[in-house]
Amino acid sequence: MPKHHAKNERTKHRYFAYLEEAKRMAPSSVDQVAAAISLFEASTGHKDFGAFHIEQARRFKRELENARHGKTGKPLAKATIHSRLMAVKAFFHWLAGEPGYKSKIRYADSEYFNPSANDSRIATAKRERPAPELGQIEYVLRQMPHETTLQKRDRALIAFAILTGARDDAIASLAIRDVDLAARKLFQDARTVRTKNRKTITSWFFPVGAEIEAIVAEWIEHLKAECLFGADDPLFPATKVGQNADQHFTALGLDRKAWSNADPIRRIFKKAFEAAGLPYFNPHSFRKTLARLGESICATPEDFKAWSQNLGHEQVLTTFTSYGSVSSYRQAEILAGLRQSPRAPVARADVPEAVLAWLDTVAIRDRR
Repeated sequence: MPKHHAKNERTKHRYFAYLEEAKRMAPSSVDQVAAAISLFEASTGHKDFGAFHIEQARRFKRELENARHGKTGKPLAKATIHSRLMAVKAFFHWLAGEPGYKSKIRYADSEYFNPSANDSRIATAKRERPAPELGQIEYVLRQMPHETTLQKRDRALIAFAILTGARDDAIASLAIRDVDLAARKLFQDARTVRTKNRKTITSWFFPVGAEIEAIVAEWIEHLKAECLFGADDPLFPATKVGQNADQHFTALGLDRKAWSNADPIRRIFKKAFEAAGLPYFNPHSFRKTLARLGESICATPEDFKAWSQNLGHEQVLTTFTSYGSVSSYRQAEILAGLRQSPRAPVARADVPEAVLAWLDTVAIRDRR
């Protein structure tokens, strides 16, 4: 069985260029699309895309339903199946307008890659994601050791995440010059900082406590005074690894380069929360913590708009819908409080007999 089709490869190359150049899709996202299309090709035996038949789409959906995760052995998640089907659907929708395929593929053919309505609802349902309380973060910071330079860095990293609300990949690429301690300001320049959608963001420290702010200030001072770092050096340098006296690889201190991605940051968070005896909260969950804090302390719409902008959101609705939904525990508290409200309906046991008789009469009349 062939493992590739030359014509298909040329067509995919054009499509991936279209996604990157015209649709401005990130290379990592294009890679995911490429993987989904490759799975579809494998299910057809690498037949020419021009020989498409709707039965190929049906078979592909069945194969995804029966597929197992390579590591866990469990069935693929509905969200995974949905994303792969939507990637292949979009590809065939594009293909229907391309020379050489217009007479062979119709735009409607791409609809056969749609999962069932029930599976779509399951895959796209918004689920509540946990976020730590500010007190839990403070507890973790107090539990973290901070004698060595690496320990100081790790503690300051977690403090900085809640102080600024910056995303982990942006934090990994920040330089010392990007932080203005006197003005309590962070400048995320998209030319040098890996911000989401490469937006340039100016924000100010969130009011999360002097203790947290002091940890960050002490770290920057340590970098400058003890490590002799300058303004252009990374704010959170990578770990320098080398061999010790026993010829074993070990951490030797700080390197003068930044992390290439956010994976080390997530490992630091995981280690810190587990050491404190708390469940792991990833760096992004801190943004939800800040959104909840803003809901509780912002007194006016203008206050919350400023808070939202400080998270890097252009529209305040983004903060409400993506981060500011009422958590289940808070929903329960609110409903419990509303039951005690003077405007809540009165229990029938507390209503006089005459009133109950009148209510029953009205109910009988309404049913007629």
